Amino acid sequence: MRYNAVDDPLCYPGTHVLRNKADIEDQAELDEFEQLMFDSRAEEELPGGNLDFAHYCSLHRHFFQDVYEWAGEPRAIRTGKGENWFCYPEYIVPEATKLFAKLADRNSLAEANDAAEFAKEAAWFLAELNAIHTFREGNGRIQLVFLTLLTRHAGFNLNEDLLRPEHFLNAMIGSFSGNLQPLAEEIQRVL
Repeated sequence: MRYNAVDDPLCYPGTHVLRNKADIEDQAELDEFEQLMFDSRAEEELPGGNLDFAHYCSLHRHFFQDVYEWAGEPRAIRTGKGENWFCYPEYIVPEATKLFAKLADRNSLAEANDAAEFAKEAAWFLAELNAIHTFREGNGRIQLVFLTLLTRHAGFNLNEDLLRPEHFLNAMIGSFSGNLQPLAEEIQRVL
């Protein structure tokens, strides 16, 4: 599904293709390049941090630094997918700061008693994080990276081979309107 964006100066004129360091103006080619760079950065050690908003942004910077000048920086334009608009850019930092403070209050989910409780809490967090949609591109992938870090922090393992991308995406879409159960189930499946 294509993003909706309002007056996006990050795109090449007359297109929805984001300006990028490789100067690729074809969306399919950019998608391929972006994934190749993401995968190559996945082989490297991840930036350290405290599972806070600064850490989240540093992860985005790490994975997308070869593709976009603005990697790791909160989005500056209004955007959405389908009928859903994400957090307006002027509210991203304050809302993300509140969300990550709540995460810290919950000890970054490390006190979950079992996989079901962790999955429920992680679904809540991911749904909120997705609604904020901090970055212009790459939110879903960075959310999964961050989920992996939260999972490890809580003493669980996340098996990406069990991830069902279409089911997970549909669960994320459903969570946008408050239905967290399918997302919790998808998270628990991969633990």
